Amino acid sequence: MTATVLIGDTAAVRTVTLNRPEKRNAIDLEMRIVLAEALEAADADPAVRVIVITGAGRAFCSGGDISTMERMPAEQAIDRVRLAQRVIRAIWSTPKPVLAAVEGSAFGAGTALAAACDRVIAARDAQFAATFTSVGLAGDMGASVSLPARVGVARARQMLMLPTPITAPEALAIGLVDAVAEPGDALASAHRDAQRLAEGPSEALGVIKTQLADLGGIDRFDALEREAAHQARLFETDDFAEGVAAFREKRRPSFGMAHGTRP
Repeated sequence: MTATVLIGDTAAVRTVTLNRPEKRNAIDLEMRIVLAEALEAADADPAVRVIVITGAGRAFCSGGDISTMERMPAEQAIDRVRLAQRVIRAIWSTPKPVLAAVEGSAFGAGTALAAACDRVIAARDAQFAATFTSVGLAGDMGASVSLPARVGVARARQMLMLPTPITAPEALAIGLVDAVAEPGDALASAHRDAQRLAEGPSEALGVIKTQLADLGGIDRFDALEREAAHQARLFETDDFAEGVAAFREKRRPSFGMAHGTRP
C-alpha cells in the first residue's frame, strides 16, 4: 500500500510530502492522521531543525477529499474536523520553522495548510482558493486564524465568501505567499530557505514564532475550538449534503433548497 505521506531528511531539514497525486493530494481521514503524526515526530526529533511541507505530483493540495464526505450529526463531524486541526496544531505548536512549498493548486484545506506555515514559497503558476463554501462549509484547518493573520480580515472574508482562485503573484502581493519561484522550483527554493534557517539560532527563531503568534487578541487554539464547533454543525445541513452531492454528480450545487427539490 502506498504511503499517503512521505518523509525525507536533508541534513537538518525534514521534508513532509503529501502523497496522493492521483487525487491531487486531497486530504482524507488517513492522511490527516499520518500527516499530523509526521509533523509531531519532526517536532520531537532533535536532529530536525526545520520542516518543509509539499505535495507530490502537480498539486500541493486540492483540499479535503470530498469523495469521503457525507452528511452527519455535528457530534460525529467534530471528530473529523479535529483530526484535520491536529495537523495545524502541530505546525503552530512546534518552535521549529515550518515552510510550505506550493506547486499547482492549493484549494480549500490546501490554502489553509499553506497559510498556517511560517513561510510559503509558491511556483509562479500556483493557484490558491479557500473553496470551503463550494460544499456548504465555512472553513477549518485554522483558516479563520491564518488567513486574516496573513491578508487581513477584509480580504480573508472575501476569500472565504467568494473563493475566486488567485495566482501566486497575486497571493504574494496580499501576503498569503512570502516568495514566488519559477514553476517546478518551489521545493528547491524552500529547501534553500530552510537550510538558511537550519543554520540559524533555533531558540531565537522559536521565540520569534511564539511572540508573533497571538497578537490578534484571541488565543489561536481557542479559535480552533470555535472553528471546529461551527464546521461540525455545518456537516448536518442541507447545503452541505447538496454540495457533496453536486461534487459527486459533477454539477453546480443548488444551495438554499432541500436536497431532491432542485428545478
